[in-house]
Amino acid sequence: MAPAVALPPLRYLSAEDVIACMPPLDERLTLAERTMRALVADAELPPKIAVHPRPAGSFAHAMPAYLRGPAGGGEVHGDALTAGDGLGMKWVTGFPDNGAAGLPAIAAIVVLNDPATGFALAILDGGPITAERTAAVSGVAIRAFARRVEGRPTRVAAIGAGTQARSHLPVLGRVLPGLSLTIFDRHRDRAEAIATLAAETAGIESVAVSADARTAVEGADVVLTMAAFGPVRQVMTSDWTGPETLVVAVDYATYVAAELAAAADLFLVDDRPQFLANREAGNFDDYPDPAATIGEALIAGTVRPPGRVVVSHLGVGLADVVFGGAILAAAERAGRGMILRR
Repeated sequence: MAPAVALPPLRYLSAEDVIACMPPLDERLTLAERTMRALVADAELPPKIAVHPRPAGSFAHAMPAYLRGPAGGGEVHGDALTAGDGLGMKWVTGFPDNGAAGLPAIAAIVVLNDPATGFALAILDGGPITAERTAAVSGVAIRAFARRVEGRPTRVAAIGAGTQARSHLPVLGRVLPGLSLTIFDRHRDRAEAIATLAAETAGIESVAVSADARTAVEGADVVLTMAAFGPVRQVMTSDWTGPETLVVAVDYATYVAAELAAAADLFLVDDRPQFLANREAGNFDDYPDPAATIGEALIAGTVRPPGRVVVSHLGVGLADVVFGGAILAAAERAGRGMILRR
């Protein structure tokens, strides 16, 4: 009888473990840029696979992804997901009624697999990964396409003051040092809480809270829309923004109107098939086809045009796999997490 082969360990990383092993900010920006570039030719992933359980407005998304790394993969450690191939999936749910029970509306886990054998290597709490990889992708877009005006700070407007606003603050301070930030949220207390954090964030020189979204956007060089899905939809038209504003939308078409995307001199998305699938499903009614993806623009060395730029990134499972691989490698080195029985 052939001897039993030991299977690789299966590691569980809680949110606390994930946060402790999160790469530093500059590495997160590097991982996000690598993800955007890999989407052009080195990755395989379908648009988000969705089901819609009760109550109304709830969703569950499966986001599988495969990365063809330069080393060809095959190692049975987290390092394989940063240096070689990567394989995994995020499973994310949104239940808007959770707030009444004191629960977060969004919950997620990330499963990482050995790209050589398919066996699961790790299960990670996906909340912190979602927050940090999304902010890092925004940072990549802002670093490449924000307009800088000599002699004054870059003016940034942030619409929405939830988890994404929190995770974007250090990214903004790093890629736009010296910026002035104006925040709007339908709940002023949330905007004020984020403003307090922003005032303590390196690179952010001044912070204000606006009473309404349009006033917050006036005069902004960069606009970030990070609002919760809800009653607002496609209200931010081109007359809200200046002629050279960069708009980065994290909230699908919650704020940014199709007319603004159509009028932009450059309209980019993170992943074209996913965007087109969502437009077909009615999430981007009347939006134009994107000129390119973020990765295509980076690879081509696209120079920022003189007019408006709109970037919409919907979030891709590949980013969760790339970030998860770096986190798993750090956890293995530090001995963090719980080893689960198979």
